[in-house]
Amino acid sequence: MEPDTPTKLPYQATRAALAAQLAGIDGLLPGSIAVRYMRCGKPRCACQADPPALHGPYIQWTRTVAGKTRSRYLSPAQLARYQPWFDNTRRVKDLIAKLEIASLHALEQADPPSPRHGNTR
Repeated sequence: MEPDTPTKLPYQATRAALAAQLAGIDGLLPGSIAVRYMRCGKPRCACQADPPALHGPYIQWTRTVAGKTRSRYLSPAQLARYQPWFDNTRRVKDLIAKLEIASLHALEQADPPSPRHGNTR
C-alpha cells in the first residue's frame, strides 16, 4: 500500500479549492478606509451653521507600517481603483483561516493523536 502524501490526505479537494482562490488574487492593500466629513476653523463658514454643511467627503486610508500608524487621503477615483485590493486583503485572511482549518482536520483524520506515555495530566 502506498503511503499517504499531503496531496492524498482528507480534505484534499477543499484545500485545493482554497489554494486556487488564493492564486487568483492579484493585489492586496492592508488597513481600513474611513470616509469623513469635517468642520473647518472659519467662524463664518457653512460648516459652523446649525445644521452644519460639513466639508468632504475625505477618504482616509489608515494602516500600520513598522508598528506606526500611517494615514493617507485618497481621491474617489483612487478608492474606486484600489477598493478590490482592500477587499482582497479581507478575503485572503478568510481563505487562509479556512485553509488552516482544513489542513488541521486532514492531519487529525490521517494521523490521530497517539496516547500519551507516562504523565497523563
